[in-house]
Amino acid sequence: MDTTTSNPRIEASAKYIRMSPHKARRVVDQIRGRAYEQALMILEFMPYRVCDSISQLLSSAAANANHNFGLSKTDLFIDAIQVDGGSFLKRIRSGARGRTYPIHKPTCHITIVMRMDSGWRNKISLRKFGK
Repeated sequence: MDTTTSNPRIEASAKYIRMSPHKARRVVDQIRGRAYEQALMILEFMPYRVCDSISQLLSSAAANANHNFGLSKTDLFIDAIQVDGGSFLKRIRSGARGRTYPIHKPTCHITIVMRMDSGWRNKISLRKFGK
């Protein structure tokens, strides 16, 4: 965690989430670079199972920012969010004629880095729409 108070770097991570990394990246790509409140709203209305884990992690990162640095949740945006593959839970399934077949249940690790919004993102988005 960055200890400078000018623009602190807030991190939170969740490990061994029982979800395929490919499926988690599908959701993460939708909220990368967004404001905290906007990302929570997007996650609330997406129909995927991993959205609950990501919104819980996002809330944890915002609570870290509030507790450690005294920052308001409305001033935060997602600077980086990353999904890495974890280990596989290995199970077996019995098959015909006494054979067994492997079942691999994937896990993933999600890391969120948030920063304080210094206002330049809002100016850029207003220029895009000609306001």
